[in-house]
Amino acid sequence: MNADRSNGYEVYANEFAAARGRSTIGAETVGRWAATLSPGGDILELGCGNGVPISKVLIDGGFNVFAIDASPTLVAEFRERFPNAKSVCEAVENSNFFDRKFDAVIAVGLIFLLPEDGQRQIIQKVAATMANGGRFLFTSPSQAVEWEDVVTGTRSVSLGAAAYKTILSAAGFDLTAEYEDEGGNHYHDAILR
Repeated sequence: MNADRSNGYEVYANEFAAARGRSTIGAETVGRWAATLSPGGDILELGCGNGVPISKVLIDGGFNVFAIDASPTLVAEFRERFPNAKSVCEAVENSNFFDRKFDAVIAVGLIFLLPEDGQRQIIQKVAATMANGGRFLFTSPSQAVEWEDVVTGTRSVSLGAAAYKTILSAAGFDLTAEYEDEGGNHYHDAILR
């Protein structure tokens, strides 16, 4: 069993943080999504990294961010940058998601790092931690495809938009929109029934 629950990101944490810290890719898309949420709501961010730029957009937007990442280095940077946000260093697969309900959950750059069964389990887990009407936004390519992660070289897999729609529906979500950001990342936006 792989002892690195960060999907290889702990080894490359400093390089990832430096690159992500210079990038605003996804910030505008997440900002538009967040503007549709109730102000001041509680958002769970899965795979928060060091918090730039996604957590920053949410926190600057007045949301209460609860962040999870499996890389100790990235979580330490997150905590330094956002000392008032709640964060834990643990794998999302093993997390109790702060043992509470959320208005929204976001996972940018995470879902496709998990194995196929892990993706299905996380979507079910997200549904269980949200109130009805809660929103779930995550990234994964629209086509069913496998590739090597650009940071770690580990296997990544997208189940594809059709499969995600089916999995989301089985978990109690309605997929309401899909869109792309300026970096070509594909977003799946769902609402819990």
